[in-house]
Amino acid sequence: MQFRPLVLAAAAALTLLAVAPLSAQTLRYANQGDLKSLDPYTLQESTTIAHHGNVYEGLVARDRNLQIIPGLAESWETPEPTRWRFHLRKGVKFHNGDDFTADDVVFSADRVRATGSNFQTRVPAGARVVKIDDYTVDFILPSPNPILTSQWDSWYIMDKKWAEANNATAPTPVAATTPSYASLHANGTGAFMIESHEPGVKTVFKANPNWWRKPLEHNLKEIVFTPIKSDATRVAALLSGEVDLIEPVPIQDIDRVKASANATVLTGPEVRTIFLGMDQTRDELLSSSVKGKNPFKDVRVREAFFKAIDINLIKTRVMRNLSTPSALMIAPELFRLSKDFVRPAYDPALSKKLLADAGYPDGFEVGMDCPNDRYVNDEAICQAVVGMLARVGIKVNLLAQPKALYFAKILKPGGYQTSFYLLGWTPNTLDSHNVLYDIIGCRDDVKSPRGETNLGGYCNKKVDALTDQIQVETDTGKRDQLIKQAFQLVMDDYGYIPLHQQALAWGVSKQVKLAQRPDNQVLLYWAAKDARE
Repeated sequence: MQFRPLVLAAAAALTLLAVAPLSAQTLRYANQGDLKSLDPYTLQESTTIAHHGNVYEGLVARDRNLQIIPGLAESWETPEPTRWRFHLRKGVKFHNGDDFTADDVVFSADRVRATGSNFQTRVPAGARVVKIDDYTVDFILPSPNPILTSQWDSWYIMDKKWAEANNATAPTPVAATTPSYASLHANGTGAFMIESHEPGVKTVFKANPNWWRKPLEHNLKEIVFTPIKSDATRVAALLSGEVDLIEPVPIQDIDRVKASANATVLTGPEVRTIFLGMDQTRDELLSSSVKGKNPFKDVRVREAFFKAIDINLIKTRVMRNLSTPSALMIAPELFRLSKDFVRPAYDPALSKKLLADAGYPDGFEVGMDCPNDRYVNDEAICQAVVGMLARVGIKVNLLAQPKALYFAKILKPGGYQTSFYLLGWTPNTLDSHNVLYDIIGCRDDVKSPRGETNLGGYCNKKVDALTDQIQVETDTGKRDQLIKQAFQLVMDDYGYIPLHQQALAWGVSKQVKLAQRPDNQVLLYWAAKDARE
């Protein structure tokens, strides 16, 4: 019978399909932003950290529920309040075959605190790092720190020998104009190795066959990452099957992707807070019509800006109800007493009065910096803010740029180069102390990493004093009250303008299964792809 070969062929094909999901696969991933540098100490930004987290690892890690678990350290203890002892995992190798030892931890602790690092607050400046033996390291702190390990899941350990051999002992600054060896190459201990990296074009990751973590939770042989800035192009690539995963899905396209035959959307709450900051340090703003003084030093002007912004309109029109307006600079899920705070009401009439009382009855002109490929609808949010401020007499000159240019500008060495800006922040510790220290802390001491990402230079010494108490307080109830006092001071100062927590929206092929964490880190060692194409 002539049909018999076809039947046999079909049966063979079914057999292949049945076993195919077990085979290794290529996953194609696209993000709206680029991976500028492979140096894990260059840029403290979630998407970049996640890319690095597929290659590098820390002494500790976080699981799918954001709980701290052992990483390159198998265990740890505190023999005394200011001494943490870490017992390192034996048998771990870097991608080039070098053994992971205590020397790499000591080296990485020095490198992450060096000039040019954007992660200097990860390891306390006054901490001494002591090698006890090849697989034991002590961190001797200047004061107790009950949340030390919560700061370390994204402090990635580098290979000392590799760095020294390739002239990469110094971290690569975000504003560097010449790429370093570490910004173009990587040598971690993680699930994937870098095969090739073309900034702005493509990065190829290959599975690490010698990864210590077993059993594997992924079935990938490689990841091909391509930055696709255009929302329409990115969505079209997902729907056509050209890519398997995109982040983010534009809000306006969520229903269309969900209704497609090939893909769906993973959604959920994110613990990132989107906010506006103002330069409160310079005597004259970098970009403003006001000469000889800085209007943002006047609390009435800061309050006027706050109350000119209709956060509910941003929620309904710009974010299409996929955001949660915020009263604080931290997500409510991360602070138990956040319910005690109420966001000041939108009041453009009061805003105009405050500006007039401050000496600006006709308003003034100011520049604004905003990324256009980093957060959900970031440029659209900034455009909405521009329109709202215009109604109270403020003319805002908006400069929206890709994140590589945006961060290089605002973090430029020699002083933060912005007068008014939009930024998003997920505290790496998932704790208020990180926000109060990194974002809100005074940055008037050049020898201290406090205020490392305080671009506008807001400063309240009472907040800093509370922050120092929060760092060492082990009683949860007392600690929460100290945090509440600190946030109240910042709110009374109108030191920042918190906007909202955005929602997560990842576009995923129906052939792919992937864990989604609320910190928006796309970690592909949890990805599994069905082989059926």
